[in-house]
Amino acid sequence: MTTDMDYPDPESQMGKENKGYEVDIDEKTIHEYCNGTTDVAKLKEQEAMGTQGYDVSKDVEIPMEEDSETQEQAEEEDPWNIVPLFRKKKVTPWNELTSGGKVKRILWDWIIVSLFKLIALLGLLYTFVCSLQVMSSAFQLLGGKAAGDALSQNEILNNPVCGLMIGVLVTVLVQSSSTSTSIIVSMVGAKVLTVPQAIPMVMGANIGTSVTNTIVALTQAKDRDEFRRAFGGATVHDMFNWLAVLILLPLEVVAGYLEWLSRSLLSLFHVEPNENVDVDFLDAITKPVTQRIVQIDKGAITDIALNQTSSEDVSLLKRCAANETGSHCNHLFAYSDLSDAAVGTILLLGSLLTLCICLILLVKLLQWMLSGSLSGIIRKAINADFPGPFSFLTGYLAILVGAVVTFLVQSSSVFTSAITPLVGMGLITIDRMYPLTLGSNIGTTGTSILAAFSQVDNFDLSLQIALCHLFFNITGIIIWYPIPFLRKVPIHIAKGLGNNTAKYRWFAIFYLLFAFFLLPGVVFGLTLAGTVVFLSVAVPSFVLFAVIVLINILQVKAPRALPKVLRDWTFLPKPLRSLQPYDEPMKRIGTCCSNCCHSCPCCDKTSSDTESQDSYDVEMATKK
Repeated sequence: MTTDMDYPDPESQMGKENKGYEVDIDEKTIHEYCNGTTDVAKLKEQEAMGTQGYDVSKDVEIPMEEDSETQEQAEEEDPWNIVPLFRKKKVTPWNELTSGGKVKRILWDWIIVSLFKLIALLGLLYTFVCSLQVMSSAFQLLGGKAAGDALSQNEILNNPVCGLMIGVLVTVLVQSSSTSTSIIVSMVGAKVLTVPQAIPMVMGANIGTSVTNTIVALTQAKDRDEFRRAFGGATVHDMFNWLAVLILLPLEVVAGYLEWLSRSLLSLFHVEPNENVDVDFLDAITKPVTQRIVQIDKGAITDIALNQTSSEDVSLLKRCAANETGSHCNHLFAYSDLSDAAVGTILLLGSLLTLCICLILLVKLLQWMLSGSLSGIIRKAINADFPGPFSFLTGYLAILVGAVVTFLVQSSSVFTSAITPLVGMGLITIDRMYPLTLGSNIGTTGTSILAAFSQVDNFDLSLQIALCHLFFNITGIIIWYPIPFLRKVPIHIAKGLGNNTAKYRWFAIFYLLFAFFLLPGVVFGLTLAGTVVFLSVAVPSFVLFAVIVLINILQVKAPRALPKVLRDWTFLPKPLRSLQPYDEPMKRIGTCCSNCCHSCPCCDKTSSDTESQDSYDVEMATKK
């Protein structure tokens, strides 16, 4: 028998000792192989990829000799499970150093350099947090009045879907769920909103707060795998919030679950308001810097929402007259004649640039600090589980840590944004990121609870809506975390989004605009058009979405249960089943934009954004 490669004759191998070849085959397969009907070209391709042995039981696919080694190799190459090993500087062994060299290593390397690294790390973290707060102030200047006007339209908030979308849009505009939930609590305390009207709005605030760490993930777009992990780590927060709303909003509309639970709990205890309650360690640390840059009158947004003033008659920026002095005048724009929108634009551009530079330097510094095998040790320590039967408690400890840290800093955006770059670097896995973000959802409810305690009038109503916020997050965690199968759902979706951003960088921008602006805006517009119009669009869209999800699951789990035409999506035109047709137009737009912003540290003209999708497929195939 003549073939293009020297593969052993299967018949000659029958009854002999297996020396690395899989020969568990039937007579029909042997006959096809001997008569040259087997796909030899496929064998060549697999041999070129470095595979050994063959198994002709299925189109002569060639497995590796040891499945365990193959599995370990796949795990090492899995971009979601990568162990970061940064370049390590060659160091002379201690026993080869002279006395002077030993003293120099102790004083310089171990003390001075280590102290410099620590100071630089703390300084960059401090700058990072300050830039996030300035960015939040910029968004409030740009969209605070619109957010207040949206909240003041309480006659349209009887529609829970409308209330949900307003909650999302308001939180995105002010870049702070703490601010939006505090305003909602104040409106309930002033009886401008009822508790049933406010519940969907705090659900929307939960969704809107995750936009910040999604923006932070964009700063790691230069490296494909880092961007994949960072974007997945950021969007796992979004997925949990959307999935929790998908279940709990209909339940609340039908049964009033959160309203009943919070009212029942309050009836068991007698709690008094306390205006002096305030726990905000982070604000106390950053105020000396941020208040020198800009000061915002957050009470003005509440006044607009309560219809106590018109948005046209008030400025959110604290302004001072020419001869006026005081602490509220000690910022850059106190005596400026610029409009709120102009100041907000300046602050937004400056804070984004600072945030971008800070994150790049922070990643470089961490790579320097975690050189060599130290990164793997730290990664194992962070992502390790408790031993033995107590391993299931590890995730709950992570939830507790996330809740406590977020409560102390009074901002889930700051906490999740700070750990998103660590997910991109591979130090924190997305599986560990998930419970940490769940904990941050609980911790951020502390802000609304503290805001409720400051409401002397109608304190019970204010505290009730704050408790609704807390119970919403706790119930969502009970649904989507303890059961392993359900726990994987938001993680799996987030990984899918991360994989898409690795192939198509522009998809991250599209997702950001679609999830936080376009979708809430369109749904909000449909609710204003009337119930009939909304249901005529929403119901078919939801049914179509559910059918697509079901078919996707069956294609993976039970393809035989589907008709042949539905076992894959090849029957659809390519633009309806793939993002590749949109890739080239988006790359052209990206090239035009990169020519305008090539000086930005976040942009790199030599970035692999210009690679074609075929190049990416070749890269991934080579890795495998």
